Amino acid sequence: MKWLFFLFILSFSYAASAQDIAVLLKEADNFERQIKEPEALEKYKLAVGIDPSNLKALVKASELNASIGGRQTDKNSKRLYYETSLAFAKKAFDLDPNNADANYAMGMAAGKMTDVETENKKIVAFVKDAKLYNEKAIALNPKHAKATYSLGKWNYEMVNLSGIKKIAVKLFYGGLPNGDLDTAIVYFEKCRALDPYFVVNYVDLAKAYRDNHRPSQAIEILNKVVKLPIRTGDDTALKAEAAKMLNDIQ
Repeated sequence: MKWLFFLFILSFSYAASAQDIAVLLKEADNFERQIKEPEALEKYKLAVGIDPSNLKALVKASELNASIGGRQTDKNSKRLYYETSLAFAKKAFDLDPNNADANYAMGMAAGKMTDVETENKKIVAFVKDAKLYNEKAIALNPKHAKATYSLGKWNYEMVNLSGIKKIAVKLFYGGLPNGDLDTAIVYFEKCRALDPYFVVNYVDLAKAYRDNHRPSQAIEILNKVVKLPIRTGDDTALKAEAAKMLNDIQ
């Protein structure tokens, strides 16, 4: 009878933990909808604390650390957020290397690290990883909008490399990788079809059209940005950037 009682207690504890996680994930989702990213992040971190194998919480924690980190003005703070984003992504990937979201998180976090890393070899490794993991994410899920956007961003950035990142890539990549505006536009347009409310994708698509000497398409995209709803902590600033770009082009 004792072992039955122990089994009952164990199953009850598991059910309680599962219920706690479900509540935390729901609360985190509600905070995200309210554009309260720091609060959402704390809920996802609590969920990971209860269940370190919760893939959704790990990926979301990676995303939100990257998003919040991108708005930091202090370089050390930005780097800490990005490194934490990468750490959560690695945990997700280690749990399931064949999960599209986990691969996307790895690629996304690697891309962020290229902005703060100063060691040449590591910069190049992150540049490679940003492409590799997002390509795998799309191979696993061809309709993964964010991974599709990330590959568009990768191609766009390869055309616009500057400073230490360009020097590092030239030295250790064996020349500049094959990235071009036309390919970036293809990925951005595909992302737009998959997620018609992803503001950052519109802004980067407009930049790609502008830089590719296609101002009419850039203007069309920028006019659409004004009508998009605000869904993330970055969208307000992105919409303001789009308005300025539109004024400059016209």
